[in-house]
Amino acid sequence: MSTTSEPHLRDPATPLWLGTVVLRWITLAFALGAIIVHLGEYRNIQLTWAGFAAMVVWTVVTTLTFSRERYRWTVLVVADVVITCGIMMLSPLALSEEQFAATAPLVTTVWASVAPLTAGARFGAVGGGLAGLIVGVATGTARGEFDLDVARDGVLLFASGLVIGIAAMTARKSQAALARAMRTEAATAERERLARSIHDSVLQVLARVRRRGGELGGEAAELAQLAGEQEIALRALVTSEPTGPSGSDADLRAALGVLATSRVQVSGPACEVRLPSNTVTELVAAVKEALSNVDKHAGEGAKAWVLLEELTNEIVLTVRDDGPGIPEGRLEAAAAEGHIGVAQSIRGRLAQLGGTAKLDTAPGAGTEWEMHIPRPANRRRTAR
Repeated sequence: MSTTSEPHLRDPATPLWLGTVVLRWITLAFALGAIIVHLGEYRNIQLTWAGFAAMVVWTVVTTLTFSRERYRWTVLVVADVVITCGIMMLSPLALSEEQFAATAPLVTTVWASVAPLTAGARFGAVGGGLAGLIVGVATGTARGEFDLDVARDGVLLFASGLVIGIAAMTARKSQAALARAMRTEAATAERERLARSIHDSVLQVLARVRRRGGELGGEAAELAQLAGEQEIALRALVTSEPTGPSGSDADLRAALGVLATSRVQVSGPACEVRLPSNTVTELVAAVKEALSNVDKHAGEGAKAWVLLEELTNEIVLTVRDDGPGIPEGRLEAAAAEGHIGVAQSIRGRLAQLGGTAKLDTAPGAGTEWEMHIPRPANRRRTAR
């Protein structure tokens, strides 16, 4: 488990780690004071001092390692819990019966409370809470009974590890969100800069070619039409939102907007329609295949409309054209001839996404594709 979502960013939980280092030294001093106060009461004072020496060595080790982000290894954090419990288990051999009867502190005293905190800083809420329970059970085992005092210590150990774990998780999530926002802001700023540059050069040239070609007519008019289509596509490209890196979310509405031309009209909600990037890629590819069929079979004068609808539990994409439609039996004949564009490029993609694609066509009535995909549960909208 990585301590940060970005390898080049500092772990935002570092202040928590440094706090555990300081607390470990404070509790070590307290443990020394407790030994001095009860010096004449121990059954085996040599074993007690051996346990304290182990605490000193481990405090030095954790100070040198946990102070540096590169050394906050999982094995060291697990070893921290194990060693703490191991030193604690020396108490039945070191403490006298009178000390146990008077509920005297164990060999580790409050020094044992630091291990759940480091586990919380490393593993989050679950790891911190689990480490607290383990140390709490070790406390009861060392005392030989589970009374109210042991239960109280266990609750405090569990709660402290849980709270530190929640704080560490929150800090890392906040840093990841801030990093994404900064990347988006930088990408948007660069996109706006490129848009200004393109507007001042390429778009103006395309607009001039479109106007002048229309005035001249003939073959120039055809070039003017192509220039107009490229102008529309380029404007849609420079005004759309960056889709983000692979594995993140992307805006389906912006991705479809790039497909708009003088013959293709794209309509959708006013707000973003965010879905996983791979889902957006597959849906755009399916729409492109449908538009490609319009270019191939509907004729040069045919127009197409792409409609995006965002419903509560699903996304609906409709691609319709005003062409002559598909004759009855044509798709079956194409499949028999080995042409699998419709089956694989549209229906196959929708099936992989857990959706469906319905074709509605008739001679002289145009063609309409209606694609349905379920929204992921964590992105479903509240019904209005």
